[in-house]
Amino acid sequence: MELVRLGRSDLHVTPICLGTMTFGEQVDQATAHAILDRSLERGVNFIDTAEMYAVPARRETCGATETIIGNWFAARPGARQKLVLATKVAGPARGMDWIRGGSPDLTVQDILSACEDSLRRLQTDVIDLYQIHWPVRHVPAFGGIYFDPKKLKPCSSIEQQLEALQRLVQAGKVRAVGLSNETPYGLGEFIRLAESAGLPRVATVQNPYCLISRAVDNGLDEVMHHHQVSLLAYSPLGFGLLTGKYDAIGLNDPAQRPGRMALYDSMKAQRWGRAEALDAARLYNALAREHGLTPAQLALAFCYRRWTVASTIIGVTSVAQLDEDLNAWGTELSPELLKAVDAIRWQHRDPAQ
Repeated sequence: MELVRLGRSDLHVTPICLGTMTFGEQVDQATAHAILDRSLERGVNFIDTAEMYAVPARRETCGATETIIGNWFAARPGARQKLVLATKVAGPARGMDWIRGGSPDLTVQDILSACEDSLRRLQTDVIDLYQIHWPVRHVPAFGGIYFDPKKLKPCSSIEQQLEALQRLVQAGKVRAVGLSNETPYGLGEFIRLAESAGLPRVATVQNPYCLISRAVDNGLDEVMHHHQVSLLAYSPLGFGLLTGKYDAIGLNDPAQRPGRMALYDSMKAQRWGRAEALDAARLYNALAREHGLTPAQLALAFCYRRWTVASTIIGVTSVAQLDEDLNAWGTELSPELLKAVDAIRWQHRDPAQ
């Protein structure tokens, strides 16, 4: 895998990134360290985490993922220097009262303090890519589809957020900055204000992107292209729906719990738990099998080869899953197969948007 430059930054990463949000919940520390070892052995130089992980988010596991990664760095001298490390500061608490007391804002001091806490848990002196996990302002994120001006409330401005990030960059604690779950408007404003005020320029946007959630293709792709901002695609397997493991049993069979969508009721209440999302996933999974591929091979190859995607974030719970996802890198998709993919989207659009 050739390295990819992230935006206009000096960060160069593999086009596959190891996502770690299962570490500390579904994955214990020993297994997490084995996955990290194998990922590095296979040549992946990019890992992503967040202060609020593990997922599903709970008071008891908030920060656990960063701690597990920090312990791995401490036990593997030299590993940190081989990796591009990305983490995220949580946006407004969204009901999680254990994050900054449930604050509806993300102030300059919140960003500075959160970064210090992440550095401590990760046992490192610098974060290569520091991202705002979700917007401070009201946006239709995490399954919401409508912007409602009535929900706008006073909050820290984009310029104030950039000023906080600038302080971290100037202090040598952060190398580059990014966004997550962001909109075309938001990205444009972050770029405009950064360029007009001499503040850090966003290098990346980390948004959901997979066969059943392609909202990126509805306008954000154009903004990212013209502003030279890289897409980090998360949930390429649609929270497991695009592996085929739910095709026969659905998401509610109490006797069979093949993954997080079956294990955690809170997950089924999200966009990935919509009946329409599983209906569309079944069609893509069947299409994969018709073309001699596994569902996961089709879903991953779709992201791996899209011009819009700089790096695809894969989340796994075992070394075997990691190897399967990495082995899909060489999968080629024919023009006929891609045409069939678009035909399904035309009928079902983006049910997990």
